[in-house]
Amino acid sequence: MIKNDKGLFITFEGIDGCGKSTQIQLLDNYLKQKGYKTVLTLEPGGSSIGKGLRQILLHHQGFVDDCCELFLYLADRAQHMEEIVLKNKNEGKIVLCDRHGDSTVAYQGYGRKGDIEKINFLNTVATKGNLPDITFLFDVELETAQQRIGAEKDRLEKESFDFHKRVKEGYLKLSQKYPERIKVINSNLSVQEVFSQVKKIIDEIL
Repeated sequence: MIKNDKGLFITFEGIDGCGKSTQIQLLDNYLKQKGYKTVLTLEPGGSSIGKGLRQILLHHQGFVDDCCELFLYLADRAQHMEEIVLKNKNEGKIVLCDRHGDSTVAYQGYGRKGDIEKINFLNTVATKGNLPDITFLFDVELETAQQRIGAEKDRLEKESFDFHKRVKEGYLKLSQKYPERIKVINSNLSVQEVFSQVKKIIDEIL
C-alpha cells in the first residue's frame, strides 16, 4: 500500500488506441465519488506552455528532427512537473496523468530507435528525479488499437505498423524492468472489464 499523505502521481501509458484516455476519465470519476481530490492532466499539453508544444508535436505538418521532437517532449515535461504535478501532489491531491516519461522511452527510444540510456538521463533531469507512484500500462493488440484510432490520426498515430510494434515491445520491456511501479492491464477487453482491473489495483493501493 502506498501512503497518501502527500498525494499520489498516477500515470496512464500504452500505444495509441489502447484505451487509456477513456480509463483515466473513469478513474477520475471513481475517485471523486470516493471523496478524493483529483487533478486530471496530460502530456504533452498539461501546462500553460505545454498547450503550444502539444500542437507542434502532434500536428506539425513538416519535417521534425528526432532530436528536436525529444527535447520538445522533455521541455513540456519539465514545465508540467513544476506547474501541475508536484504542486498538486504536495497539496495531497491524486494527480492522474495521460502519458509521462515512459511514453518518451517507448516512442522516442524504442520507436525511433533512440539512445535509451540518454533518454532515461534526460527524463531524470526534466522530472528532477520524480517518478510516478504507480503506472497503468494498457496492453492491447496492434490490430485492435489501429481499429480504435480510426481515420483521423495525429502525427505519431500516422507512423508505420513496425514503429508501433517497437513501441508496444518497448512498453512491455519497461513493465518487466519496473514491475512494482508498472501494472500491465489487458486492454483487449470491454471498457468495463478493463476498468475492473484498474479498480482492483487502485483499491489495494488506497
